[in-house]
Amino acid sequence: MEKTDHLIWSDQIDYEDWREDMESEYPDENEQWRIDRAYEINDGYLDDERCNLDIQLSRPIIVIGDIGRWNGRVMGYKEIKSGNIKDCLYSDCDYNTWFVDKNGDLRCTAVHHDGTNYYLYRTYKDDVSEKQIENLKWKIYNGKATLADISRVTRRLGDEIGKVYGWEFPQRQKTDIGAR
Repeated sequence: MEKTDHLIWSDQIDYEDWREDMESEYPDENEQWRIDRAYEINDGYLDDERCNLDIQLSRPIIVIGDIGRWNGRVMGYKEIKSGNIKDCLYSDCDYNTWFVDKNGDLRCTAVHHDGTNYYLYRTYKDDVSEKQIENLKWKIYNGKATLADISRVTRRLGDEIGKVYGWEFPQRQKTDIGAR
């Protein structure tokens, strides 16, 4: 995540940012207990963000992944058929950070035992055909999708997310599908 990115939620907290509040709220507990409690509270905030981002789109969301595996990196995709942005905030990885980058793209950095996955979330444009969508999926699956291919068929989610949090993004964007 870069300084110009907008954090939605991360399970990696800086306890120093929490210390004063935790010490005043739980003065009789030891530091490790307060650290554990800060993480518990932060975990609950993810549900709050899902409520904030209960935004229904007209089309499904495609998640384009740059996946770190034990035997190297691969490209892949999955669809979030519901088309609801809140459903992007789920992962089976160990550590996750969701953010909107400076170009208005929703992203996630997800760390697991084999490596790190980088996800880009986009929704299909209303005027694209099923054939265009299938061609894009084929290109992603075969590692041949270009930024132009992705932008031709999909649009960013940051504009809808920005309305919730008061964030604005430039109109013209360049989308990087991989690690940053």
